[in-house]
Amino acid sequence: MRHLTEVPPRRGLVIFLNGTSSSGKSAIATELLRVLDEPCFHMAVDSFHAMRSRTPVPPDRLDTVLHRTWQGFHRAVAGMAAAGNDVVVDHVLSAPWRLDDCLSLFVPEDVLFVGVHCPEAELERRERARGDRPPGLAARQLRQVHAHGLYDVECDTGVLDAPECARRIKEFLSDRPTPTAFQKLRSAR
Repeated sequence: MRHLTEVPPRRGLVIFLNGTSSSGKSAIATELLRVLDEPCFHMAVDSFHAMRSRTPVPPDRLDTVLHRTWQGFHRAVAGMAAAGNDVVVDHVLSAPWRLDDCLSLFVPEDVLFVGVHCPEAELERRERARGDRPPGLAARQLRQVHAHGLYDVECDTGVLDAPECARRIKEFLSDRPTPTAFQKLRSAR
């Protein structure tokens, strides 16, 4: 059996799926884990929120608790990648500070930034079908989520299904251009 000190160092790849609620990020992430050639972890911000205790949070503290959750999520992703793990991130960059935080933490040349788009009418239909999101949440997120305007690759889940999006992302991985979107965004900040 190998000792941990014998594990060769490596930096993990972060496939960062950004889109509104109900845009199809989780379905794409599930497919990516199925089709990628290397072992990979799916880390979703919703999973981090689900780990929090059910202790009621007073309204005047809710923003602080949520902010800390997102910060912890970003640091957990960065830690997994720094340890050499490939990670598929499922996130909603609906506040500018979230992207800034990720830009400061992730190794930009190791991030494939994927824009997950979906037409507003389809987002609304999906929200109604799910029944676990406030109506109109995705529509309210649309403007901010993609405000930075730069991705390595983009998918429209109103046109392509999750397996097609995952195949497109996998194909893009074999010949990623540099600088990456994260490198460009970091240098622009």
